[in-house]
Amino acid sequence: MRALGSLTTPCTVDEEQCVISEGEPGTALYIVEDGACALEIGGRVVKAIVSGEVFGEMAVIDRQARTATVRATRPSRLLALEAGALARFERAEPAAALKLHKAIARQLTSYMRRADALYDRMDVLIVQDGGCAPGYDVVTAQLTRGLEQIGRQVFAAREGFKSLASGTARDFCCLVHDRALYERLEHLQGVIHSAAFAQARGASFRSERYREFSQAELQRRAADHILTRRVNILIGIGGNGTFAGTNALSKLLPDSVKTFFVPVTIDSDLYGTECIGEHTGAMIGAEKIHCYVADARTHHRVYIIEMMGAEGGYHALHSCLGAGADLALLPSSRYEAARVVRGLERHRSAVIVVAEGYKREERRAAGFSGNAAQYFWDELLAAGLDPTRKVVCEGFSRDVRGAPPNYRDITLAQRMARRLVALVLEGRTRVMPAILGASEGAIEFDDIRTDNSVESGLAELANQLGA
Repeated sequence: MRALGSLTTPCTVDEEQCVISEGEPGTALYIVEDGACALEIGGRVVKAIVSGEVFGEMAVIDRQARTATVRATRPSRLLALEAGALARFERAEPAAALKLHKAIARQLTSYMRRADALYDRMDVLIVQDGGCAPGYDVVTAQLTRGLEQIGRQVFAAREGFKSLASGTARDFCCLVHDRALYERLEHLQGVIHSAAFAQARGASFRSERYREFSQAELQRRAADHILTRRVNILIGIGGNGTFAGTNALSKLLPDSVKTFFVPVTIDSDLYGTECIGEHTGAMIGAEKIHCYVADARTHHRVYIIEMMGAEGGYHALHSCLGAGADLALLPSSRYEAARVVRGLERHRSAVIVVAEGYKREERRAAGFSGNAAQYFWDELLAAGLDPTRKVVCEGFSRDVRGAPPNYRDITLAQRMARRLVALVLEGRTRVMPAILGASEGAIEFDDIRTDNSVESGLAELANQLGA
């Protein structure tokens, strides 16, 4: 600094004053003698610059336009070093110039490896959690696009509620939909081009049902981290468990933090709306059951297939109906086993779909360790089913979770995102966008039901055995 003293020009800047602007020619670098500044790219603060640090060096070194904007975050004293003066300094003081260049190099690599300042102010934070389903990433991409279009900046928790409870900068990533902006930010750690998720499978930012988040202490810690990182909008994405966590957080946060929820669940377990993932789930499930129907008919077998459906049984019911199977047993079903046996006696083959939640409490109370399909088989045997009858029981398979979202769920994701952006613009909070057919609305958190039931008429339609 002493060696540079005669070559630099001191200047002072006020708080919020812009020192350099993105796109302008770079003629000087600056050293912060006292104070603090913030480096911004595309309106996003990506680095805090403190006393003793340098900025504006890249444009001086490569003689290109400025790649970032820097403004003072409090009154500051700066030392400006013009490009010509820097060249004279290199010739006159090579040893000191080498130290300066090493310091600049360290600062550059540190800036690219760590961009913690980017996560000090997370405008919109998306949290994916719960069981995987087709459409998590699709609606995340659509939300990022829609929110960017109204000037919002979008971030995501890397591992759902677990990341909120941890709260470090490494627990989050920055989502950018606009390609041009992404190319300006991609060198920063954690910046992800969200447009690639528009038709992606699965969920990229979630934990495996972080059940510990039901603990009040972890919820309070997560709420503190949300406030510390100055989040303005929190969006939960998932099923009934994720809603419970998002709702709990909304009650711990001030009204200034707006909270929303987007339903993504194969079993459609939130009442009053279509759920992203339910259409793909029914399509894939029906195709799977259809294969069992063909095999059962060929070999004169009875298949009893356990499928997803812990509470309502939407997925099991619609998979059964879509494949033309013979009977759907839902969590609420209470068919007489003897009548089912008599129905099977009239058929050479049959396929019975059993929701995973069928008589769950009864199974637990009995200490039954098998799956729901096996439990129903035992009921049929106890009711007089011929033990020599060829019966095959298959347990619940999770492959449907990783299916590519179909056109209906992709369209639904776009509509959900559009509706949520509208709710943001309206200043709403603690609401979930709700879509049923052509109708688009919203449901207040306090009115959301997570015990979605199926239509009784459809359940009767899925009974071809006369049970």
